[in-house]
Order: sequence, then structure tokens, then C-alpha cells
Amino acid sequence: MKLLRLILVIALLVCPVVTGRAGDGVDHEQSSEIDVGEILFGHIGDSYGWHITDWKGKHVTIPLPCIVHSSTGWHFFMSSKIEHGHEHEGLFIAGEGRYEDKIVERGADGELVRPFDISITKNVASLMFAAVLLISLVLATTRWYRRHDASEEAPQGFAGLMEMMIMMVNDDIIRPSVGEKHYRKYSPYLLTAFFFIFVCNLMGLIPFFPGGANVTGNIAVTMMMALFTFIAINVFADKHYWKEILWPDVPMFLKFPIPIMQTIELFGVISKPFSLMVRLFANIMAGHMMVLGLVSVIFVTVKLGPVINGSMTVIAMLFGLVINCLELLVAFIQAYVFTMLSAVFIGMAHQEEH
Repeated sequence: MKLLRLILVIALLVCPVVTGRAGDGVDHEQSSEIDVGEILFGHIGDSYGWHITDWKGKHVTIPLPCIVHSSTGWHFFMSSKIEHGHEHEGLFIAGEGRYEDKIVERGADGELVRPFDISITKNVASLMFAAVLLISLVLATTRWYRRHDASEEAPQGFAGLMEMMIMMVNDDIIRPSVGEKHYRKYSPYLLTAFFFIFVCNLMGLIPFFPGGANVTGNIAVTMMMALFTFIAINVFADKHYWKEILWPDVPMFLKFPIPIMQTIELFGVISKPFSLMVRLFANIMAGHMMVLGLVSVIFVTVKLGPVINGSMTVIAMLFGLVINCLELLVAFIQAYVFTMLSAVFIGMAHQEEH
């Protein structure tokens, strides 16, 4: 039994998983049934507390600030006040139904009502941490350039690594895709998008605090990033871009009196950022679920005996380690693809008249 526990600990260290939702009150060593869906969706979903681990049958969770405006006004409290089914100032976390795992209150008719909720959840806290970390990395790089003459001395160590990645993204992605005339204007945004996605992806692979959050696998996050690209494309586009959309150079019957081509072009305006949103969200979430599914095999096969369970544990660990290494590559590729496609779409909005 001690050997099995040691194997499980090693598996959890190499794979970014959580064996249950924070506050669900389930002891997996004593539970006879393992809810794989609970494990999968418990990890990729958001929560009001940052679950660290289970210790002696108790959940170790970092409480996060809850900021809610209900029918009785504003409420500010820590998430520990409403954990494990507790109620605080008429607010509690719904256990099931439409508002499952969300803060709710009971209306006058007894129905659950969702108040205005701007709480600092696990994903929001991870976003803030990633932003602070990225700013720290950039400032650490600029410190080297303030203290050295880059024209006479090549940067070494971390500064050299950052310069290599920045030049790679700027010269190999942004510059050729956007064009010589406009690439400098968009480089700050596109470089920020690349490094932010890359940092969030890497943090999602770390199985312990402050990693493990499913940030770029959350469609709300990818939607906002796609929205920023949508604004960069359409708000700052030149007149030739809008001419090709609203009055393209095609036979008249394709654009008047029925605006066939305009409809197709406007659909393309929306589909570009939509594809960015779905691609990043789906790839990152799928990677998390693959690793979680493999580790769930360890718990599911406990009833099948020590031989089968031990064999499946070793197999799950090996495959989980391989997929986790593959996810390191995916973390870079998805940041690269998002930046490249954003740069291509922005470049298309600055085509000269032809």
C-alpha cells in the first residue's frame, strides 16, 4: 500500500492534475467509486479557491477574494466563508443545476439567483500572476541592456535567451507577415501576446502552486485575446481593406442589389478571430484532459487488483510523462500559431490597392 501511494505521488508530480474539486469533500482513498468526469472537469473548470493538495483527508486551499453585488448590496469576503456548503450573508456556492459551482442567492420565490460576480477566481489569480511574472521577465532583460552596451557585447544567460526569442518572433513572424511599413506599430502587441500565451501555457503544466490553472484552456480568456486581435485588424485597417469588404472588385451582380460578396467578406471578418479563439482554447484544454484521463486510469483500476492496477499505474505514468513533454512543445507551438495568424490577419488589413 505504501508503494502504491508512492507511485501515485510520483504520478501526480509529473502530471498537472487534481484528484478532486476544491471543497467537494471527497476522500479518494476511501471512496469506492471514482468519478472521472469530476476529476476532468474539476481541473479544467474555474473555482473560488486555489486547491493545493489533500493532507490527512483535508483540503489545503488558498482562499481568494469574493466580490459580489447581490440584492442586499455589495459583499466582500474570502472564499473560505462559503466552502463546504457554508452560507455567508445569504450567499453560497450552488452544488448542482444551472449555476453549479457559482455563487448564488435565493430569490423571494426560493429560486436560485446569480448575483453580479467579479470575484478573483483561480483563473483570474493565475492571469494576474502570469502578467506580473511576464513584466518581471521583461524588466530583468532590460536591466542587462541598461548596464551594458549591446553594440559591443552580446547578451549572455537569460538576457541572451530572451533576445533570441524576441528576435525570432519579431523577424520571422511579425515583420514578414505584417509588412515592412507597419510591423513596428504592431510588434509590441504581438510580442506581448506571444509571451503571455507561452507563459500561461507553461504555468498550466506545472502541477503545483502557482501553476496548474487552466488559463489558456478557458474560452473566456481566448475570446478576449481574439477580441484584441479583432480590434487591431479592423479599427486600424486602411481604406483598401474596407473597400475590398464593402465594395469588392467583382461583377456587379455579386454585390448589388443582393450583397452576396459583402456578406461573405463580413463573415470572414468574424471567422478570423473566432478561429483564433477556438484553436487555442481547444488545443490547450484537450492536452490537459488527455493527461488527466491517463492519471484517472490509476484510480479507476484500483478495484481490479494490485497486479492490473500496478501495471496500469506504470503505463499511465509513462504515457503521462511523454504527453507532458509533448505539451511543452504544444505550449510553444500554440503561442507561435496565435501570433503568426494574428500577424497575417493584421497584414491583410494593410494591403496596398491592386
